[in-house]
Amino acid sequence: MLVKNRFILLATAAALALTTTTQAAPVFINVLTGGTSGVYYPIGVGLSQIYNEGIPGVKTSVQATKASVENLNLLQSGRGELALALGDSVADAKNGVEEAGFSKPLTKLRAIAGAYPNYIQIVASKESGIKTLADLKGKTISVGAPKSGTELNARAIFKAAGLTYADMGKVQYLPFAESVELIKNRQLDATLQSSGLGMAAIRDLSSVMPLNYVAIPADVVANIGNAAYHSAMIPADTYDGQPDPVPTVAITNILVTRSDVPDELAYQMTKLLFENLSRLGNAHSAAKDITLENATKNLPIALHPGAERYYTEKGAL
Repeated sequence: MLVKNRFILLATAAALALTTTTQAAPVFINVLTGGTSGVYYPIGVGLSQIYNEGIPGVKTSVQATKASVENLNLLQSGRGELALALGDSVADAKNGVEEAGFSKPLTKLRAIAGAYPNYIQIVASKESGIKTLADLKGKTISVGAPKSGTELNARAIFKAAGLTYADMGKVQYLPFAESVELIKNRQLDATLQSSGLGMAAIRDLSSVMPLNYVAIPADVVANIGNAAYHSAMIPADTYDGQPDPVPTVAITNILVTRSDVPDELAYQMTKLLFENLSRLGNAHSAAKDITLENATKNLPIALHPGAERYYTEKGAL
């Protein structure tokens, strides 16, 4: 009897230890962002802090990447739980558009929320003489990393304006910060950035040298022929030396997760996002454009069931 009781006690202790270990196993949220000088990164850092504090047992990390295309491919392969990506890239990923960087359809992508719009911002040194899209002919320009969301935006806009890379004097494929440094050093005439308003790299550049802000007219936007692109304005005084609003094109960013992320975790990520919008806006002003009203509109992929549950509770569907 003594041996039997001892066996029972040992078995109970082992079961309790196993249960405790299972309960204590951390849940990981790796947030996929973009370059550290862009907007995705500080918003990703803000979200990771919110989730780390608000979801029990969670460990968060933030990964700097080449942004949209890389983020979506990483999600599909299970190497992230949340990512920021441009809406047109998300649509291309769903459809497996090879020239956009997706060798096959990415079937695991699910939406958490439509976020803030990216604005295409084309800036040139004043001494380059570039004032219009046509003026880019024969000039040197940086368009972002190859097949990044930014670079795909550049291709679409130039095509709609009747331009190709062959029309340029030289095309460089560089991230935001490197592009700005080359303009400062007179090694580059212009750069095209796809980002939220008030991005650090352009603020830095506008503070040290006079710039021209190149408009993208509404007729060019209409020629793109993609519903993900719509006309918008960069408000006056967004940057130093920019006294007038600048017509441009905007594309909605989407917070994307994977279909195999647990429903409860996706629910908590969505809930905490909207319960902490003011805090996220402090991480970067672009996040102030995230609204519950627009979060479920015009999404090219299905909502994650966990996110859908939150929006149903809030009457936002």
